[in-house]
Amino acid sequence: MPGVVPSGTSLANVTLPAGWPERPLRIILPAAGGAGTADTLARILAQEMDKRLPQRTLVDNRPGANGNVGATAAARSAPDGHTILFTWAGTMATSPALYRDLAFNPQRDFEPVILLGNVPNILVVNNSLGIRDLAAFTAYVRANPGRLSFGSSGNGSSMHLAGELYRQATGTEMVHIPYAGIQQGFTDLFTGRIQVMFNLVTGAAPQVRAGQVTPIAVLSDQRSAVLPDVPTMAELGMPGMEFGSWFCLMLPKGTPAPIVQALNALVNEILAEPESRARFTAQGLDIIGGAPDRLTTLLDSEIRRHAELVRVSGTRLE
Repeated sequence: MPGVVPSGTSLANVTLPAGWPERPLRIILPAAGGAGTADTLARILAQEMDKRLPQRTLVDNRPGANGNVGATAAARSAPDGHTILFTWAGTMATSPALYRDLAFNPQRDFEPVILLGNVPNILVVNNSLGIRDLAAFTAYVRANPGRLSFGSSGNGSSMHLAGELYRQATGTEMVHIPYAGIQQGFTDLFTGRIQVMFNLVTGAAPQVRAGQVTPIAVLSDQRSAVLPDVPTMAELGMPGMEFGSWFCLMLPKGTPAPIVQALNALVNEILAEPESRARFTAQGLDIIGGAPDRLTTLLDSEIRRHAELVRVSGTRLE
């Protein structure tokens, strides 16, 4: 139960700084409650932290503007270790390229805590195409430039940029169709109005299992536990085609280093514990963890990578 462990003591391999936490922790989640993978992962994390800390951990949903509303609120919070940002690639790596006047800077306004893991995208196609492997799909797209359409959850989404990455890597042309609600996108995929999607593996898994779409490949360097029978792009001869939505924790800039280190150690412990690890994996998360520097390195490279994908796509949001 929360509240039974005095601060300044150890939790397994974690030593809590004296005086932290002195009140409930708030995880700002830049997405609506019940809104898919991010909300589920954040709530699992909060529950696991509840088991280990002397204070409660609460999820504060702050949706809006591709996660920018929540990230801005977190950046402006007191750097005392009681406000944590649970965020992902779209907000931290894509938004800087999409928005002209971003109210926060991912590299300057936060203390990186931990890279939780990655949920990869998966290439799925309409069943009526009769295509079941990557080589045949790429040959078909090349033979029909601009005749196929791929749907996404919006301009700059991971689904959109995964499609742009594929187009760049193969030199092919497809038409991008952004949807306000991805369920309509799936309906159009089932009926053949569009032919392709690069959804997150967790979002596509129910349709794949039901036989409503044909899976081609996972955009990852390892197979997903959610759909273990689907090969990776690398297995099928296209290494370097990794793309997904990675998730991480950040704290407001200026948060004391002992708190950053304690939170990093605590979450690494959660990610390593078999029962909690299984909960994350069931949601499609390929667990990573590690030191804060790992997140810093990834963020730097991903901001450059996403900027290039946004540039070639011609997308820009105000």
